[in-house]
Amino acid sequence: MMNKVKIEQIKVNDGYSDDLADLLMQVVEDGASIGFLPPMQKCNAASYWESVCSPEQILYIATFDQRIIGSIQLHLSTKQNGTHRAEIAKLMTHPNYRRMGIGRLLMQKAEKRAVEENRSLLILDTREGDPSNHLYTSLGFLQGGRIPNYARSATGELDATIIYYKILSD
Repeated sequence: MMNKVKIEQIKVNDGYSDDLADLLMQVVEDGASIGFLPPMQKCNAASYWESVCSPEQILYIATFDQRIIGSIQLHLSTKQNGTHRAEIAKLMTHPNYRRMGIGRLLMQKAEKRAVEENRSLLILDTREGDPSNHLYTSLGFLQGGRIPNYARSATGELDATIIYYKILSD
């Protein structure tokens, strides 16, 4: 299967809005901590994707059999003191395609692009205890800190987030 997965950069308005909204709804319903709580309405999911269209937000999708099964965003810092860094945001893999290496492929693509954009520092955050923590550390990300009570879960509990970073060059 992995040799049939295609990773490509897209713009949201390239005709992918419905598929991206469906992906977002699926991962939120499955419990992913990516800023939204279930149940998620399609209009809210579509509205989110419409906001992801600035030049400093690079969006990649993973497709299999012409279906979007994952996505990742690379946010390039435009602050004068931050043009050396970028943030990984909203790594998503459709629940039916998890633990198959899709997230790793998307992360590697985003990291490669960060290097091409002359970024030397990548940052990201994720909910403490999520499986994604293992992915990030396996890719060389280091824990920079932990913030308690950062995000509300679907059950109403407040979860901690872990901040990760990776230095790409000296």
